[in-house]
Amino acid sequence: MRNMPDAVMLFAAGFGTRMGSLTANRPKPLLEVSGQALLDHALALTDAAGVRRKVVNTHYHSDQIEDHLSVRSDVAVSRELPNILETGGGLRKALPLLGDSPVFTLNTDAVWTGPNPLAALRAAWDPVRMDALLMLVAPENALGHNGAGDFQPGPDGRLQRGPGAIYTGAQILRTEGLNEISQDAFSLNLLWDRMLEAGRLFGLLHEGNWCDVGRPEGITTAERMLAGQING
Repeated sequence: MRNMPDAVMLFAAGFGTRMGSLTANRPKPLLEVSGQALLDHALALTDAAGVRRKVVNTHYHSDQIEDHLSVRSDVAVSRELPNILETGGGLRKALPLLGDSPVFTLNTDAVWTGPNPLAALRAAWDPVRMDALLMLVAPENALGHNGAGDFQPGPDGRLQRGPGAIYTGAQILRTEGLNEISQDAFSLNLLWDRMLEAGRLFGLLHEGNWCDVGRPEGITTAERMLAGQING
């Protein structure tokens, strides 16, 4: 079993319902920000970080995403059909493609400025102390996001749930515990809760801005952020 991640799961199976009519006939990962599909923004981060193995899960308009990825020979697809499996179930289904733990995971509905989040996670990963390392962002550096936050990091980076830093959708995660969960479709929050109890869930603050492109107005916000017109 390896100690450093060399595979990434990119989550692209969701319905994108908050996008309204924009996702009536196409999946949210293929919506464009600054002329580039959200999925390609995410893949660019994995390419720049040198992640060797890339897996994208699909469900809603799966055929469109697979067509889009057909030009890339380095990306495998994990189809979730007939049922969508959520983040935990989707990751578990993709494990044969991802290989041994640990792995990166990355949401495909956000854009970033600042240091590459995957490279930063790799540099801070300590497999002796950690079962997961979540990339977080301070509220003042989070654009397009509403809410009080998700986690409170301690002095050593160990996490507790509560208002504060916002989870960005990027992390390094040990996957062995997925096989202990009985549900077919489930959130990774179930695995995080077990890691929290064991004191092995950690966080790292992103040193840049992050924009959640979850609603139509998030596209304009993200484009302005990338153009340097607004900051967190």
